[in-house]
Amino acid sequence: MSEVRSTCPYCGVGCGVILAPGADGLQVRGDPHHPANRGRLCSKGSALAETVGTEGRLLAPRIGGRQTDWETALDHVARRFADTVATHGPDSVAFYASGQMLTEDYYLANKFMKGFVGTANIDTNSRLCMASTVAGHRRAFGTDTVPGTYEDLDDADLVVLVGSNLAWCHPVLHQRVLAAKAARGTKIVVVDPRRTASCNGADLHLPLAIGSDVALFNRLLAAIHEADAVDHGYIASVTGFDAALAAARSADIAPTGLAPDLVESFCRLWIGTERVVTVFSQGVNQSTCGTDKVSAILNCHIATGRIGKPGMGPFSVTGQPNAMGGREVGGLANTLACHLDIENPAHRAAVAGFWSAPRLAATPGLKAVDMFRAVADGRVKALWIMHTNPAATLPEANAVREAITECPFTVVSDVTNATDTARLADVLLPAAAWAEKDGTVTNSDRTISRQRAALTPPGQAKPDWWHIAQVATRMGHAHAFDYVGPSEIFREHAALSGIAGGLGRDFDISGLADLTDADYDALAPTRWPVAARRGGRFFADGLAFHADGKMRMIPVHWSEPVGKTEPRYPFRLNTGRVRDHWHTMTRTGRSARLSAHLAEPFVEIHPEDADRLHIAPDTLVEVSSPTGSAILRATITDAVQPGTLFSPMHWSAETAPSGRIDAMVAAATDPISGQPESKATICAARPFAAAWYGFAVSAGPMAPACEYWAVARSPNGWRAELAGRNAPADWEAAARALFALPDADAQIMSDPARGIARIAMRVEGRVAAALFIAPQPVGVMRDHLTTLPETDTLTGRAPADRPDPGPVLCSCFGVGMNTIVTAIETDGLLTVEAVGAALSAGTNCGSCRPEIAALLTAAQARVAAE
Repeated sequence: MSEVRSTCPYCGVGCGVILAPGADGLQVRGDPHHPANRGRLCSKGSALAETVGTEGRLLAPRIGGRQTDWETALDHVARRFADTVATHGPDSVAFYASGQMLTEDYYLANKFMKGFVGTANIDTNSRLCMASTVAGHRRAFGTDTVPGTYEDLDDADLVVLVGSNLAWCHPVLHQRVLAAKAARGTKIVVVDPRRTASCNGADLHLPLAIGSDVALFNRLLAAIHEADAVDHGYIASVTGFDAALAAARSADIAPTGLAPDLVESFCRLWIGTERVVTVFSQGVNQSTCGTDKVSAILNCHIATGRIGKPGMGPFSVTGQPNAMGGREVGGLANTLACHLDIENPAHRAAVAGFWSAPRLAATPGLKAVDMFRAVADGRVKALWIMHTNPAATLPEANAVREAITECPFTVVSDVTNATDTARLADVLLPAAAWAEKDGTVTNSDRTISRQRAALTPPGQAKPDWWHIAQVATRMGHAHAFDYVGPSEIFREHAALSGIAGGLGRDFDISGLADLTDADYDALAPTRWPVAARRGGRFFADGLAFHADGKMRMIPVHWSEPVGKTEPRYPFRLNTGRVRDHWHTMTRTGRSARLSAHLAEPFVEIHPEDADRLHIAPDTLVEVSSPTGSAILRATITDAVQPGTLFSPMHWSAETAPSGRIDAMVAAATDPISGQPESKATICAARPFAAAWYGFAVSAGPMAPACEYWAVARSPNGWRAELAGRNAPADWEAAARALFALPDADAQIMSDPARGIARIAMRVEGRVAAALFIAPQPVGVMRDHLTTLPETDTLTGRAPADRPDPGPVLCSCFGVGMNTIVTAIETDGLLTVEAVGAALSAGTNCGSCRPEIAALLTAAQARVAAE
């Protein structure tokens, strides 16, 4: 095949990729002509080719765990849904969607549920990442309109990152900010309780207390007024200014925990810089007051008129590749397609008429957290989950898992049956994966891009829109779901958007409604709106989409995060992402390169807290909350504040059952957006009483059976970290069970008195697996051992003629930490750029540059001390 232009399936940056399938597999590189990334890719995007393939794929429909054919499976799903609706009413069924779905898939799911089943019980995992932004936008603008564009990052003189570790979560955008800093002197401010990789290169870091963003931005609004920086001409057409200002002026900065002079420095910088972009993400959204946090940021930009103009404005960056597309088609339970309002009778009539819908939902449905509560209490009796893993990712994940288990009928459409959620399904429908399906996605700055197929779906896997259309057809709605392909769905969506535009909505791509199939196939990245009635930027003129045409400022007040710390639960747990993994790792977990940087779940804890609790570096910590517990590797660092912990959310029952962080997160939600609080869980921490620690490598999958284990891919198989409260009586027998190698030749070195055991398993003379046991965290060269050397296996050390590269620090080029340190020391490298020139490390996505800088600082400190 020739090269195929497509879009990366990870974060909301929406990077363009060029796919080249061939005899040696799929080749992936950045698209230099795509406006989002201009050829750049992050570590995850660079490793996309390593994540495709048929291993672990769901290749045929299954009912009750048994393989079946499509006709039987689809008939069964349609019959069960129809019977449930007939017996218990439309609200007894629900659909849980995902930002991994393409816009065309999302559109059909919304049409099916709201228009033809007759319930708005369709929500999405995007509720967990950007619902507060949607609510904040709708309060201020009347629609969910993102004012900013990526070009604003290039043109800004000040970029403020609020609750956004842009360097790790949106690395390509962060590189654009750093490029602006180098070219134009753009200032960077980071507002985050943690010191993250984004602080490297920043001019100012405000380590505010968890959940105190409203207090900070209220102070900024008051300072704007005090400095006479209000744009009075702009706010003449804004309602709510006086009330918002009064709330801000009555506020106190004490909740932020920041020194007053630091806050005032920030205010002076923000006020004194006209071209300012405030970028915000999950640290703002994932909160019980997330909508108010968004409003507090928007208020400052509206008051100064710094919105909708080049180089200035509030800018929400989304977490998923098509979170924006889902918002556009009404994938949320409280919206209709094309940014129409489900509460508005005229909007409902327009959609019902366009679809010829027999019973359009008239009221908002259940949002994500409430949806699974309804599953638990029996209100929802049939559930369809598509491309997401709520049994691992929703708050109070243990309760969600139990609810799905008890649900009378659950359907899961996914690419694999090996997820926490898929294992609970009554019916599994095999889905086409990225690089196999065709459609569109919308990124964080409203750019619609094509995601094109370069590979043939394996087995019986089918695209998501086909799953939905087939079930809808079998439920009696063939006339409305008789589609040939995604281009037809896209044209329908675009035509409906024209009706929405006529009703005064922002989302209008009716200029694309007449695309031919060939035009659709060739569609270049296009930022909406695309319509005769309007185009270009929003809000520079002060006009909004409320009925009166005016923008609104909202009075907001700081409130403490839900759940007060107390002696039993003295910490607040902040959750987030790591650099090289994505969601629950069903894709990134297939890449050994991406797993090499951080291979197991961990918890960051401040040195003062670790010392008080007698937690040593690299030991295990048991963290517990009122809803669950986890066992995590201790990372002792002053990057977190005393009394706070941080842990990533990527590990599931498939990779580290004791590392399921969302089991600990309470299902407390923002009362407006319905988005759960994932940044402030009250919890306790104590040392895990491990009697032994282990590290294992194997050419094949492992079957651990101990209190703590975390498995990850390695270059030649698998690696695992292990620990338990009680040691097995026979380590050789335990190793044979772990590796499923009952007949392998075992080479054993054991010292029971010291609690040390080392076992190598050989099959046909080659090392097939090795296990290392010690009473403390095992000190072996892990990255050397993952290559399964045929000699010196039991030493855990690399041979003298094969230097150990150390843990991978630069995932893009596979450069280890030891390699970088050696180059720094032997070649006298003094800068991150010099390291990049010598080793390539840090020259692609740049997200490892802060860690390289830390190695340089440490090396310089050693030299100074000598």
